[in-house]
Amino acid sequence: MGTNERRDTAGLHCLVTGASGYIGGRLVPELLRAGHRVRCLARTPRKLRDHPWAGDVETVQGDVTDTDSVAAAMRGIDVAYYLVHALGTGSAFEDTDRRAARVFAEQAHAAGVRRIVYLGGLTPPNVPEKSLSPHLRSRAEVGRIFLDAPVPATVLRAAVVIGSGSASFEMLRYLTERLPVMVTPSWVHTRTQPIGVRDVLRYLVGSATMPDDVDRAFDIGGPDVLTYREMMCRYAVVAGLPRRLIVPVPVLTPRLSSHWVGLVTPVPAALARPLTESLRHEVVCQEHDIARYVPDPPGLPLPFDEALALALRRVREAQVATRWSSAALPGAPSDPLPTDPDWAGGSLYQDERQLSVDASRTALWKVIEGIGGDNGWYSFPLAWAVRGWLDRFVGGVGLRRGRRDAEHLRVGDSLDFWRVEEIEPGRLLRLRAEMRLPGLAWLEMYAETDSEGRTRYRQRALFHPRGLLGHAYWWSVSPFHSVVFGGMARNITQAAAKGMSAHRGSSHGDHARSPRR
Repeated sequence: MGTNERRDTAGLHCLVTGASGYIGGRLVPELLRAGHRVRCLARTPRKLRDHPWAGDVETVQGDVTDTDSVAAAMRGIDVAYYLVHALGTGSAFEDTDRRAARVFAEQAHAAGVRRIVYLGGLTPPNVPEKSLSPHLRSRAEVGRIFLDAPVPATVLRAAVVIGSGSASFEMLRYLTERLPVMVTPSWVHTRTQPIGVRDVLRYLVGSATMPDDVDRAFDIGGPDVLTYREMMCRYAVVAGLPRRLIVPVPVLTPRLSSHWVGLVTPVPAALARPLTESLRHEVVCQEHDIARYVPDPPGLPLPFDEALALALRRVREAQVATRWSSAALPGAPSDPLPTDPDWAGGSLYQDERQLSVDASRTALWKVIEGIGGDNGWYSFPLAWAVRGWLDRFVGGVGLRRGRRDAEHLRVGDSLDFWRVEEIEPGRLLRLRAEMRLPGLAWLEMYAETDSEGRTRYRQRALFHPRGLLGHAYWWSVSPFHSVVFGGMARNITQAAAKGMSAHRGSSHGDHARSPRR
């Protein structure tokens, strides 16, 4: 079959390994949208059950190092995606990667699979393999195993992937957001070619329909070639942070760098070490041949700043629910997923409280919807007043706005120094702070029913810090949360119970008087 001849692509059956991981979890819905059927191989299938696409795929349990489970997963498959790595699992991860890749390639051939698609790492040219970091060396070896196998393979090689949840991006995010002045290793001057996750997924999906005689590796990257220092500086600009001062220190070895990253960021040191070791080498695309088989529409691949803006969009638009709870799910590949690691998605501090209520949900909701304005905030009035005065002093709105209606709220209403962002009558009120803060803040109040049928009040205060000042702000006010937010929860539930008692008393009084009418 010639390179210009494309095979029938209707309803390809795709196997995705690593579907609970960063790329795999985002690839599955893209394959489904492209009209393909998907089977997922997972060691722990329950990790996939909360995805919106879980009911649209077949999930089988197994491990890529286990021949029998891989053989079973390969039956009837046209295209097999290999998106797993033993990164961060100890010194033997290269052996594990090698064994798993061989099992995968052998079973794909035995099952008659038409193509293997692998996402690996971009490696520097003219650098002896023994000089590469173990991380890059292992990824290069896995790619070579697939290319040497009888099944045609597409090996995509990428550097830093820009998207919330990508380990390399999260390291960039935390370093830039938390440190206005950074003493950094010399690798901040190493050039790399980042790529947005949307483009990575586009190339992965397009690889499924490559002609059968294509059996090679492709470098994939965005249009910008940047040093790590330049990426941090541009991140600060896109995120609206003050300019960062970066001072490289040559004496920081990769091992020391990983401990430094582990100290400054929540990215585990075991994961940070192979990433920082890989940054010793310049990784820039040597070709863009992928465009012959997966053409780039106008404006793509995305420039670095646009990919960054998409990765930060969810927080910048204050759509917090889709990242930090499973109440809803993101609609863009650059958005975070609930199955991402706990350290992904940026910092989000929260104060959560729950109390049982001796009242109906209706009575509790009446108190929740009536909050603010003349009714106040049900805790430490002086603290709320002082916070309002301080906000006005720095040019904010303060507490002077009150509320539009004494009893009812709607989305978009101003409520003192909050704005109603979401309201689900009888269940949820979410407020977004419009006071002057070094970050974004929300207050959520829920009227719920527990498993035993009792009314429950749940309250969450959330804060996404902006820069070091944002982190300092949260920790400076957190000692007062038990008074402010704890008192608020107690007083709201008491007000609901009191209102319920008054309603019962009124009803009983009316009933007692009715015979005399």
